[in-house]
Parts: sequence; C-alpha cells; structure tokens
Amino acid sequence: LDQLRLEPADCAPALDRIPADLRAALELAASRIRRFHELQPLPNWETNELGGRLGQRCLPLNSVGVYVPGGTAPLPSSLLMGVIPAQVAGVKEVYVATPPGKDGRIPDVILAAAALTGLDAIYPLGGAQAIAALAYGSESVTRVDKIVGPGNLFVTLAKQQLFGQVGIDGLYGPTETIVIADETADPACVAADLLAQAEHDILASAILLTTSPDLARQVQSAIGQQLESLSRADIIATSLQNQGGIVLTKTLVEAADLSNGYAPEHLCLAVADPQALSQHVTNAGGIFFGERSFEVLGDYVAGPSHTMPTAGTARFSSPLNVMDFVKISSIIDLDGATAAKLIVAAARIAQAEELTAHASAARFRAEEAAA
Repeated sequence: LDQLRLEPADCAPALDRIPADLRAALELAASRIRRFHELQPLPNWETNELGGRLGQRCLPLNSVGVYVPGGTAPLPSSLLMGVIPAQVAGVKEVYVATPPGKDGRIPDVILAAAALTGLDAIYPLGGAQAIAALAYGSESVTRVDKIVGPGNLFVTLAKQQLFGQVGIDGLYGPTETIVIADETADPACVAADLLAQAEHDILASAILLTTSPDLARQVQSAIGQQLESLSRADIIATSLQNQGGIVLTKTLVEAADLSNGYAPEHLCLAVADPQALSQHVTNAGGIFFGERSFEVLGDYVAGPSHTMPTAGTARFSSPLNVMDFVKISSIIDLDGATAAKLIVAAARIAQAEELTAHASAARFRAEEAAA
C-alpha cells in the first residue's frame, strides 16, 4: 500500500481512466440516488397545541463510515448507495473503507464513484479490521460516529460487537429475493431475475412462488438454459440447489402470506396486477412492481438504496435512508401556565416511583411560582 488515506484529489483522475459509458452510467445512478433521497422528508416539526412549544428536531450525524465490500469484485454501486444518502442528510464528514485489490490499489471504478460523490476520504481497508479502524480511529483513519454498509460474516460480526461504541445501520446477511409470479409472467425474465440474485453468493436465496404449474416448469427449464452461459455458473448452481426453490401456492394472497413470513430483502411482483397484490405485503425491504421494474434496476440505478434488511429483519427494519444519518432531539419549551399545571402530576408520579429528588424538584418550582 502506498497510502492508507486517499483524498478527493487522489480519486478524481480515475474518472478519466474508466470507459466513458461506465462513467455515464455511474453519473446517472448517482443523480437518481441523490434525487430520491432528497425527496425523503426529515420530520422536523413543532406544535403549540400542548402549551408552549413542543416538537422534534433532526440533526445530522457529524461523521459516518461507509463500508464497501469488494472481496470478489469491486462494487461502486454500494459506494453510491451508502455515501449519497449520508450527504443528503447533511452528515459533515463521510468516509469509505473498501478492500484493495491484490496490487494494493483501490480499483479505478471505485475511485471514480468516490470522485462523483465528493466524499471526504477513502481507505484501502477491508474486513473486520476496517470496521475496527473506523470505530476507534488511528493515525490515518478518522474515528466515526456510525458505520453503515454490508459485508462478509467477519464484517457483520465486527459491527455487532462494536454496536454501542459506534452506531450501525444493521446486520446484513446474504442477499435474498422472492419472486411472486402468475401465469402472465415471462418465464425467461423470471428465470433471469432468479439467476441474477443467486449470482451474488452460494448462500444467496432466490425463490419463486407461483400459482401456475406451467410457469414453474417453464422457469425451471429457462434456468437450465441460461445458466450455461453465465460466468459464475458454479456459484449460481450451488446457491439455487441449497438456498433456492420453486413453490406452488393456491392463490397469490397465499404467496404474499408466505413471503411476509420470510420477510425478504427483495420482493418482485411479476403478476398481472402488482398494485393489488402489494396491499397484502407487510414485510419486504424493497417491493418491485411488475416485470418492467425488475430487481437489477434497484441494484444500480432506480434510486432507493440497495442496502436493505436481510435474514427476516424486514419485519422490523428498513432500507438504508436519510433517517439513518440523523438523530432526533425532542424540543420542550413550555409556557408558564402549562408548566404550572403539570407540576402536581409530575411530582405525584415521581413520588410513586420513589424518586424523591424528582418530586422535590417539581415541588420547588410550585413553591417558587406561588411566592
């Protein structure tokens, strides 16, 4: 390694070293990701309905570290999906850690993506040690307030162990996709979508739920045909054999119920009326409506961050978004009349909780007001 910290000026030349069409694609992705997150509301609000001024104020985090995995291939999309929402939220300092290549250098496509965002610095560090460096800081790595982004098992366990000393967005496992399809779906497209997700990892899950036995057979056949030409065929085959499946259901609602129990990272609705079926969906990181809005577009250029909850955590968590990069302060500014009315109740509850200093603090104000 020549250096452990690359500044924006170190990244900019990579924009001219990557193919022009790739640069254009990254620029398009960055613009859509930025605009989508600019449209996400930050819930600052105040009211005088309760006497005086009450509300909440969203304040951006001071610093964030974005982990961008790259053990098997560079992932510039993950950099864009993590850095841009943080910037939109107003985070003052945004840093990236990503594994270098065998030559000790960060791939040009990653540096180019970094240059497009204007992040503060990028570190050629990967694995659990990168998470530790971001959490604790070092001579060359700036300590951050929160770490976001997916990674391998070691990265995930490092984030888990450091939670509480530093904020984290979530614990991400292998990617997972459920496709719900009816007889109107194109079997070749459904097969292609399943193969695309199985390509990530031998532990990735790609599952089809369908009401059509004919479609199930056609998709299975199409998978066999398409698999032969894919560069990661061995990974895909292992993933489909161990983690994939095709399940026949009696109705689409039954399929939605099964999906809700699984709570997938991605849910693709390849049905005649995806809007109607979506009303039965309660647990999913991302919902893709119809075959035009296929999941690969969400991976790269649709706009929402592709960092989504996995392993059933979509039951209680959300895709990465601007709210992951802010903290909320409650605003309490009561008027005199309201404060006077609340003193007795506050003192009585404090007394019930046997917190005499609390009760005294309330009574002191009451005596002061009466004087």
